[in-house]
Amino acid sequence: MSAGLSAARTRAALRTSARVSGEVLLILVMLAVTLWVLGRMWSVVWPLLVGLLLTTLTWPSARFLRRHGWRPALAASVVTVAFLLVVLGIVALIAVPMSSQTDELTDGVVEGIQRLREWAAGPPLNIGDDEITGAVDAGVARIQDSVGSITTAVATGVGAVVNGLITAVLGVFLMFFFLKDGPRFLPWLARQLPGRLAIDVPVVALRSWETLGAFVRSQALVGLLDAVFIGLGLWILGVPLVLPLAVLTFVSAFVPIVGALFAGFVAVLIALVSNGLMDALIVLVIIVVVQQLEGNVFQPIIQSRGLGLHAAVILLAVTLGGSLSGIVGSLLAVPLAAVIAVVWNYVREQLTEPPEEAATIDG
Repeated sequence: MSAGLSAARTRAALRTSARVSGEVLLILVMLAVTLWVLGRMWSVVWPLLVGLLLTTLTWPSARFLRRHGWRPALAASVVTVAFLLVVLGIVALIAVPMSSQTDELTDGVVEGIQRLREWAAGPPLNIGDDEITGAVDAGVARIQDSVGSITTAVATGVGAVVNGLITAVLGVFLMFFFLKDGPRFLPWLARQLPGRLAIDVPVVALRSWETLGAFVRSQALVGLLDAVFIGLGLWILGVPLVLPLAVLTFVSAFVPIVGALFAGFVAVLIALVSNGLMDALIVLVIIVVVQQLEGNVFQPIIQSRGLGLHAAVILLAVTLGGSLSGIVGSLLAVPLAAVIAVVWNYVREQLTEPPEEAATIDG
């Protein structure tokens, strides 16, 4: 005869499950409210995040100057100006060679279009000039019918660019203040918080700051690997503007997904108009292979070592961030996951019993 269920144990299990479910629900509600508040304050939060990421990139230089007797304001000013000069130098390194070869690239585009037209007119397509002209006219008519939506899209794009510039300017200003007054922030924060929070919050903030620095350094290393491998492939094929394209690849690595697509599109386009269709296809294959190696090998391994996260966690974080918030979500997914891991590890440290206490309890 089988034993029956214990009514007391069943009620206790149900009460425990209800209590745990209620606590989890409260935590989820708190997270939802926090995300809603952050969304309402995004115009302030986004420049703040950009400023923090830029500060992690420039802080080693400012720290070096401060340790050698420079005053904080002077060190922050010099590093900020040097950072702006480096950015302008990168822009010049990309723009000047391209502008100097504008005529050559324009002629290559026209020649490439003519070659494509001749190829389409031959077998097996046998598309005549009348059919091409009709297709062009149909495309023009469709564009004319879509003027309103195109105008809206252009206005949206211009607004996004303007917001991006404003965010970048605010981020640079915040970077200056972080470089100047950053070391005084944690002591000030500890004085503002009561009780145990005065100890816990500064420790978590310091560890999170170190984690953000590891993220920026690892991302820079991944971008350098991309630039070296893609630049080497372009140099072997004899594609012009190798150095500007390599620099563009390195800079674009800091913007997930869209940055790689943009840099790859530019490289393939230049290879097409300068070297022809075959070399352009080879460049496309090289970029796809390097990007696959980056996304599935280089980035997970490098960031997992620097951030203390497993490679699978990084891949899942980027996928989830991109599905929830697009490009911005992909950009912030890895550092956010690393910060969450920092908080979780600190909470575990505080909740773990010391070996002596655990032995006493077991005894």
